[in-house]
Amino acid sequence: MTAVQDPPVTLLPRPPRRRGPGVGAGAGALSLLNGTFLLIWGLITTLPLLWAIVSSFKTNSEFLSSPWSLPDAAHFENYSRAWTVANIGQYFVNSVIVIVISVPLTMLLGAMAAYVLARYEFRGNRVIYFGFVGGLIFPVFLALVPLFFVVRNTENLPLLGSLLGLNSHLSLALVYVAFSMPFTVFFLTAFFRTQPTSIAEAAIVDGCSHFGLFFRVMLPMAKPGLISIGLFNVLGHWNQYVLPVVLMNEPDKKVLAQGLAALVISQGYRGDWTALFAGLVIALLPVLIVYVLFQRQVQAGLTAGVLK
Repeated sequence: MTAVQDPPVTLLPRPPRRRGPGVGAGAGALSLLNGTFLLIWGLITTLPLLWAIVSSFKTNSEFLSSPWSLPDAAHFENYSRAWTVANIGQYFVNSVIVIVISVPLTMLLGAMAAYVLARYEFRGNRVIYFGFVGGLIFPVFLALVPLFFVVRNTENLPLLGSLLGLNSHLSLALVYVAFSMPFTVFFLTAFFRTQPTSIAEAAIVDGCSHFGLFFRVMLPMAKPGLISIGLFNVLGHWNQYVLPVVLMNEPDKKVLAQGLAALVISQGYRGDWTALFAGLVIALLPVLIVYVLFQRQVQAGLTAGVLK
């Protein structure tokens, strides 16, 4: 018996897909519109920044006579005058002290709460989670008056009364932590949910405790998300103005946002505009440096949940 071979199969070429009329032109027009919008937005954001930096190196006479021209020479004395005479240096140090306390504490407490809400099922889980989410819509202005009295009454505490109260960096840092927790927990809860369960189960099988699982396994895996939300908290705490105005009244205890506001108000009497621009640049540089250093980690943290 001989096997009967099937006739060869000839594959016909696939007909080209017909594109509707104007599809390519519409996509090109949309791309051009998006590029134009991004270019305009970039110019609106960048040009005032460059103008402030250039103006910080001018003299007051150069700024008033030709505000849009380049300076004849770089006058670095504007920065020294803003740092000492306008007391920007003291305000800068106060802001750094508050952020050094508030941001790590916000990240630690927020990460712990978000991890438990994302990885453990227990009665009241959703209630606690939506309680944090509800804090995002709570306006800070409604809490200013009761917050003032609460912080003032902490001076009467038996042990920590000397460290807390009004005009205390620790009290202001704790208030920052409280108002930053809702968004931190909301962001990190979604991030912890994307982490693989198999790794946590393998760590538990190998004898890792829940405490060690969080700090040794899950928290390092959440590094992109932690950097992203950490940068957001740094920006929010550094630029905060309303809470320090209510809680910090002594001149030597004020933060940088209060100092810049006082410097702006005083320009109506002194007219030292170049020192004002120098103070703005001093306030801007730390945030800009932090963002440039961690730009890739921030982008990775924002897209990690989508890619997974």
